[in-house]
Amino acid sequence: MMRIGYYAHHHGSGHCRQADKLAALLPNDARAQLTVFTSLDIDSYRFTAIDEQQIVRLNAEDECPDDILAGRAGEYWQPASLHYSPVGNSDIQKRSHQILDTIFRRKIDLMIIDVSVEVAMLCRAASIPYLYVRLPGIRDDAPHLGAFAGALALLAPYPKALESAHTSEWICDKTLYLDFIYSQKAESYTYESFIDILAKLSVDNETSVPKSTRLPSNKTQLTDKSGATTHIITVIKGYGGHKAIDEKLPELRSLLPNALIVSLGPIDDDKRCYVDISAEVDDVTPFICHSDYLMMACGLNAVAQAYHYDTPLIVVPDDRPHNEQAVMAEALVAQNKALNWQQFKTLMSINNGQPESLAQTIHCRSKQHPTTSVDSIKENSSEEDSSEETNAVTSTAAQAFMHSTADYPTTKRWFENWLLPRLNLTPESTIKD
Repeated sequence: MMRIGYYAHHHGSGHCRQADKLAALLPNDARAQLTVFTSLDIDSYRFTAIDEQQIVRLNAEDECPDDILAGRAGEYWQPASLHYSPVGNSDIQKRSHQILDTIFRRKIDLMIIDVSVEVAMLCRAASIPYLYVRLPGIRDDAPHLGAFAGALALLAPYPKALESAHTSEWICDKTLYLDFIYSQKAESYTYESFIDILAKLSVDNETSVPKSTRLPSNKTQLTDKSGATTHIITVIKGYGGHKAIDEKLPELRSLLPNALIVSLGPIDDDKRCYVDISAEVDDVTPFICHSDYLMMACGLNAVAQAYHYDTPLIVVPDDRPHNEQAVMAEALVAQNKALNWQQFKTLMSINNGQPESLAQTIHCRSKQHPTTSVDSIKENSSEEDSSEETNAVTSTAAQAFMHSTADYPTTKRWFENWLLPRLNLTPESTIKD
């Protein structure tokens, strides 16, 4: 089997989490051979599928006062193939050595780069084969195009149906679409157990939230979902950025004055008065499954968790480089998987905030999305999946991809016999007749 290295970028915890989810799809013996490179510290993300000795904690890459050139030194000093390249930076020199030395010592056969144009070019210059993870967004600048061209293939951790219409055809042709990867076996929660969770959180919030929560007096109205008169809206935010959603909370409260609003994740202190419950939880599944509305940004991990549920989704994308979340939000809306903020406000004014009307508007939400560009691996399940089982759905495309790396002894054989037949591109032959 091939030994895999995974470079996980340190902005937010999403890249490490993605590596963790892919690692969980590997057979145990192959998983033990995986190496993850990241400069994110252990307190920011703790891996669950692999051991700490499999993590290479890299030096930071921040600019230093004694750098000869800054990381973005302008047109006449900045290579067009790189986004960021300080000159004379000892930390980057050390991390480059860490990466190359570890690849050599651990006999890593294939790198997965998520994401860094600079690490991609380091690998290509050192003749190390790599796959490059493509995030959503408009990435048609010279450094990205160079990293894409230098890869054996590109990996998109989202469904092909959500590909941007602006993406070049050759990039799509070189991409393996892994669908959303959500391998955690989520516990099945009943509506009654969800209400119990809310009740406990409301008690915990009594001393930390400036306003009193409505839940104790309304719990009887919530217990029977079919007859509930209080709507529950859950706002899910991550630590990569939550300002855009927090700014919507006053208007959300105005639109739904009698709703029970739950904020999960970080929240600014001056916005706590607009929600009834503010909390951090280990598992957002019950909130995704049983809320009347779900409001969230468009980070890959968050969307992956919510994508397979029927709960009406309102998307408020964060401002990210390359319009990453905005493009994902546009695709979700175009596929009738979600409403944007303006559509949601319009619908509230027309239908007085009835969840049934919102669910009817988002009419194409489906429980499973089996179409992939990679061979599927049939899971041990019955022919008919119940709605309770779908909360543990994972990407069979991602599983097929990860298993394939364990099935071939060399990268060359894997590239020629597994990867190329699944792409719509082939490299030009250098052999003359």
